[in-house]
Amino acid sequence: MSANAFSLSIGGHTVRNRAFLAPMAGITDRSFREIAERFGAGLVVSEMVASAALSTGHHDMVRKLGRAGSLPHVVQLAGCEPRWMAEGARIAEASGADIIDINFGCPAKRVTTGYAGSALMRVPDQALAIVEAVVGATSRPVTVKMRLGWDDESLNAPLIARLAVDAGAQMITVHGRTRQQFYKGQARWTLVREVVEAVPVPVVVNGDITDLATAREALEQSGASAVMLGRGAQGQPWRVGQIGAGLQGASGPETPQGNALVTLIRTHYEEMLIEYGTEVGLRAARKHLDWYAEAAGLDLDKATRRQFLDNDQPSDVIDMIGRLFSGEWRAAA
Repeated sequence: MSANAFSLSIGGHTVRNRAFLAPMAGITDRSFREIAERFGAGLVVSEMVASAALSTGHHDMVRKLGRAGSLPHVVQLAGCEPRWMAEGARIAEASGADIIDINFGCPAKRVTTGYAGSALMRVPDQALAIVEAVVGATSRPVTVKMRLGWDDESLNAPLIARLAVDAGAQMITVHGRTRQQFYKGQARWTLVREVVEAVPVPVVVNGDITDLATAREALEQSGASAVMLGRGAQGQPWRVGQIGAGLQGASGPETPQGNALVTLIRTHYEEMLIEYGTEVGLRAARKHLDWYAEAAGLDLDKATRRQFLDNDQPSDVIDMIGRLFSGEWRAAA
């Protein structure tokens, strides 16, 4: 199939290109997803939402349900108990979710200790029960994101994918690492091909995709229908749309520079303060500001870096964004 002939839909929702933004806890909040969508991402996924906490009305979990823009609204749920996952799906649907994604991939110890995330790949029967519960609880299409397996002795992604699809899942995303690898080593895209061959639904390949060249290579090695960017989008949320356009043979959006970059970062910063509240927003924004600086190639000295990232005065930070990212700081350095 040629790049220009690409067509993919999830439960009736047509996806506009082959590059998606991955769900990342504490990162892909509403404001970040809005930027990625504006720059042409094919699909964006919410932060991981803990189903049990959502069911009790936990403020931060409810916040994560916020819709980012006009793309299909994908909400990712995590949990280890079918009843809470089902309830989370019902709440997500009622809040406006168009697609429900199930997390079988998170490697964080705080998640896997409770047999959620990638730990569910160690218990296929439980994973199956969760997919069945979520599919039965919502009228929305259900998708699943997973890893290759728990470790190299149990590369069971094809099995888990078949079980999930048989239970009603309509798309599978696979990060090309095991849980025990966390984010070390290289993603093994070739192993994702076994999942592609095992299921009749679209498969998305994830892991170490950072530019158009790696996206093309990941698709070639895996045979997947689309790619998903996680860490490759940090500090450059426009990259997802650029890759999506490139895979279709189009030029895509230009990388923002100068005043355009300043405006983008300032807007993102201000939106985060609104979404989280100033106190929490200040802390949440620091990592994004750091990534923006890294992506822009700013070599900040320790004093400037501290003044920029640890500053608790929004007006000072907004002023520094203008000086640092317009080129003024580099010209004066």
